[in-house]
Order: sequence, then C-alpha cells, then structure tokens
Amino acid sequence: MDRAFVGTNADGTPKEDYCQFCFQKGAFTEPELTLEEMVEKSIHFMSTNLGYAKEEAERLSREVIPGLRRWRE
Repeated sequence: MDRAFVGTNADGTPKEDYCQFCFQKGAFTEPELTLEEMVEKSIHFMSTNLGYAKEEAERLSREVIPGLRRWRE
C-alpha cells in the first residue's frame, strides 16, 4: 500500500492493515458500513472520480473488497 494512504493508530503511527479512508486514529471511519455499502461506495468513487467504466469498477470492487482484512474479520 502506498504509504501516503496508510491508516493510523490512535497514537498516529501507521496502521498498514487499512487505508486512511477506512481507518484513522485507531478506529474505522464508518464503523457501521456494511460490505455491500462499501462495494457500492467504491463503485461510485471509481466511476465518478477515477474514470473507470461502471462495469469495470463493479468487477474490481466485488473482486477486491471482500478479501480485505476488514471484511474477513
């Protein structure tokens, strides 16, 4: 993971298991977010801000996000 996007522990040290968008200051930024909500949020972000076709954004989101540590715990 790019160090610029690494999450942080409560003491400000890097928490490389999570990105800064999901984990800051030792806690999840949206603790009530479900896996499906995260997938939908990712599809929207990728297609709106990163130039991905919606179909490609959906394929990647559904392929990658469920395997991330947060969603396997």
